[in-house]
Amino acid sequence: MVTLKGMSTVESMAAVETSVALGASDEWHRLARRARLLASVSLGWLCFEGTATATAGFLAGSVALVGNGLDGAIEGLASLIVVWRFSGSRTLSPTSEARARKLVAASFFLLAPYIAVEATRTLAIEHHAETTWLGIGLSIGTLCVCPWLGRAKLRLGERLGSAATAGEGRQNLICSYLAAGVLVGLLANTLLGVWWLDPLVGLAIAALALREGRSAWRCESCECAACAIPVHEGSASR
Repeated sequence: MVTLKGMSTVESMAAVETSVALGASDEWHRLARRARLLASVSLGWLCFEGTATATAGFLAGSVALVGNGLDGAIEGLASLIVVWRFSGSRTLSPTSEARARKLVAASFFLLAPYIAVEATRTLAIEHHAETTWLGIGLSIGTLCVCPWLGRAKLRLGERLGSAATAGEGRQNLICSYLAAGVLVGLLANTLLGVWWLDPLVGLAIAALALREGRSAWRCESCECAACAIPVHEGSASR
């Protein structure tokens, strides 16, 4: 996640530097270690969940399930970025925070094109996805894990002044929303034969990824200190 709409990149970098300077205490370091730990936990879960969900989706021909699995891979990338951001000398580096939030924001855009094309193709040829109880089980598992991770990271991002951490948390919450949509689509297809709901959920996933990516890039959905502190252009040259 990056700058406020209308705020330049260097201004936002100065805001991060300000929040870091204010927070270089033992408590801030403890929160930074917790952010790195949660990102590592997320990375482990998403490696399993993303691979298993995408595989189940490919086998069943479910666009929405494949999309949810690929979303897990994108979230894993965001988690890796946050682990990198809070490792070693980068922990107190405003430059590293700026790079991390840019990368997390950009990761939102990696999902949408594939899902939109596949969902449109599925609707055009009227492809019926097969029943996949494995996919249903994995979606339920995601609903049990991702909301907790997302809320915890949003709180940490606000306290640390880290838009990268807040962005990763927002991706976790999006994953839980998508899992709920995929679950509804899979159950509708399995129990009622409503095959077209699955690709429609896929299109919704693509649209949501684009919207959140744009909001993240403009910092419209972030309330952490890195984006909230107003900085004048003259102080942004560091």
